[in-house]
Amino acid sequence: MEYKDKILAIIPARAGSKGIKDKNIIDLNGKPLIAYSIEAAKKSKYIDRIVVSTDGEQIAKVAKEWGADVPFLRPDYLASDTAKTIDAMVHCIETLKEMGDEYDYVVLLQPTQPLRTAKHIDEAIEQLISSGEESLVSISKVKDHPILIRTLDDTGHVVNLLNTSSTQRRQDFPDYYKVNGAIYVNKLNENFNLETSLNDNRLAYVMNEKYDVDIDELLDLKIAELMLTNNLSLKEKERKVKHG
Repeated sequence: MEYKDKILAIIPARAGSKGIKDKNIIDLNGKPLIAYSIEAAKKSKYIDRIVVSTDGEQIAKVAKEWGADVPFLRPDYLASDTAKTIDAMVHCIETLKEMGDEYDYVVLLQPTQPLRTAKHIDEAIEQLISSGEESLVSISKVKDHPILIRTLDDTGHVVNLLNTSSTQRRQDFPDYYKVNGAIYVNKLNENFNLETSLNDNRLAYVMNEKYDVDIDELLDLKIAELMLTNNLSLKEKERKVKHG
């Protein structure tokens, strides 16, 4: 499938990570974390340019080494704990436009999602453009089903999250999904602005939950290491079977 639209990938990578120091460039199986998103974007059939939006000189250096563009550093007001991703995206898009570089679609790839692949990115882009919709978000089935999730009222009694009986077989539970943070695709028009809520993008791209690892703490990093190692082992076994 071929598209004439120009597509920009933005990888947001703020320097001041809290849970893990220098999270965006921490080593994950021999590569900096951000490299996985850059490599996936580079392998995409549709992405025309990959820009990393960062306020960190070291992150910028690593991003460039792995093949991304860092044409400018994010200003300080977009690097605080209260700054939103959409603010950094709009700043990036508008700055590129001032530099004479405009796009039809933007793909947001958060570097904390190292298991997302070029195949996922391309399928999401194809799904959105073919649909005629303006926005898409990747989702995965939830591991903790909301039928079994409770809140507490003021008296300490449990309150069901869903207004339905939980006395049913697990295999009969209806499917529920969560926004997994791996891929966001938006058409760039007057509807994409500072008020855009990316998590409320309209069209759903469903990803297998085995790709849903969001690096927020060291345990997530260990889980990602195991999954990446297992994936490499499986690919090696498949290669040996294929070539005898």
